[in-house]
Amino acid sequence: MREKVEKALNEIRPHLQADGGDIELVDVDEKTGVVKVKLRGACAACPMAQITLQMGIERALKSQIPEVTRVENVGTPEFQAGSSQDGR
Repeated sequence: MREKVEKALNEIRPHLQADGGDIELVDVDEKTGVVKVKLRGACAACPMAQITLQMGIERALKSQIPEVTRVENVGTPEFQAGSSQDGR
């Protein structure tokens, strides 16, 4: 299943990279169908990241790989709450 997920993420990746982001596969639990990813770059700091994850990435993976039950972002956001994007 991991190979299928990697292949599907490689198809999604150019869309994320076009907006300055990326995605890294962290883990695939074949028993539960949970896929863990780490959003990177602009995606890690984007307020829309959860929507991208659920409506874009999770939906695409589930449609291509029926065994996938959920996709979780396990990355540490590069953008910390309470700070502005310009670092002030």
